[in-house]
Amino acid sequence: MSWQFLLDVFRAVMITLPDMHKPLEKAIEQAGGLRELGRKLGISHQAIHQWVRVPAERVLTVERITGVSRHALRPDIYPRESK
Repeated sequence: MSWQFLLDVFRAVMITLPDMHKPLEKAIEQAGGLRELGRKLGISHQAIHQWVRVPAERVLTVERITGVSRHALRPDIYPRESK
């Protein structure tokens, strides 16, 4: 493997990583902040701070609390429904 290939892969990953966090950031904002979301979920804000993405078992609750869709939060488990 060449260094250029590895560099290209790294750049591609770094471009998509921020997009993964946007729905979580939106959910935190909609809940009134990290501490408030933690309070509403009954967990510490430190636990939420460690999330890379919303855990599967918390998606529906976060959706209900914040209004951020399950698809936005976890498109890997809740893909868009085709019409």
